[in-house]
Amino acid sequence: MHILIHEDEIAYLSGRDGTVAIAKTKGAFFYLETESEETVLFTEPEDLMVASSWDVGERVMRGLACTIYQLRELGAPLIVLPKGHPASVRLKTVVSIGARTRLDCGIVPGTHPEQSVLCACDEFHEMEVLAVPGGAEILGDGNVEKEFNITVQKL
Repeated sequence: MHILIHEDEIAYLSGRDGTVAIAKTKGAFFYLETESEETVLFTEPEDLMVASSWDVGERVMRGLACTIYQLRELGAPLIVLPKGHPASVRLKTVVSIGARTRLDCGIVPGTHPEQSVLCACDEFHEMEVLAVPGGAEILGDGNVEKEFNITVQKL
């Protein structure tokens, strides 16, 4: 399924138990902070920021938009927690940045510096979000349009 997303917009896929938000990076660069190093992520204008949360509703959508805004517009760093960190279970959103993101329900939130994998709830497991000209391509088993409510609005 293709979702048209302009650079000033955010798309939401809302399921029963979780929400995924998608926005363009606008070709910005991002700082990725791990326990031992800082890495600069350079992106192309069509690359995507994908944020995941384990809840649904307007409050969660606003939180995901704030997370993306802080990273993209304010230059906040991406923080990767060390494996076993107690804050992992308290995270409300996690983010991946790049051309391709695979959603996985079997990983610990916030502990993966690889930007091609993102923790998500069960219903999004093994879906892929690919950056394509003009927006995002969502790949996965089943009929994505029928399983999720899709909303695109200004960021």
